[in-house]
Amino acid sequence: MLGIDYGARRIGLALSDATATLASPWRLVDRPASDPATLALLVREIEQLIAHDDGLEAVVVGWPRRLDGSPTHQTPQVETLAHALEQRVTVPVVLQDERLSSHEAEARLALRERDWRKRKVKLDAAAAAIVLQDYLDHRRTG
Repeated sequence: MLGIDYGARRIGLALSDATATLASPWRLVDRPASDPATLALLVREIEQLIAHDDGLEAVVVGWPRRLDGSPTHQTPQVETLAHALEQRVTVPVVLQDERLSSHEAEARLALRERDWRKRKVKLDAAAAAIVLQDYLDHRRTG
């Protein structure tokens, strides 16, 4: 499975293992200037993963929400992206609540890396892994 943390400047990507048990940060991509270019980039990434030997079961997109569950300013943009991906790829696209995932990723990274500049580069992919792991855990228990 692929996890996506869709940010204003960067997109964090995470992958699960073949058994869909464990999520790990994969990579960080700079977001292109336009929404159509961003969508095309993500579709290419997804298609490459589908074609890979292990394939791809689903795409899990971090769904921004406030602590009280209400939408943030970025929620509509992420929902639009998820819907557009659904129209263009052959695997399910799932929205997963991402509340506090960036804070949790920052705290975990801070345990291993003291330099905030080095942590910043890894933050979005780490947040994508947390979102994906939350989805995997809920899927197993739910």
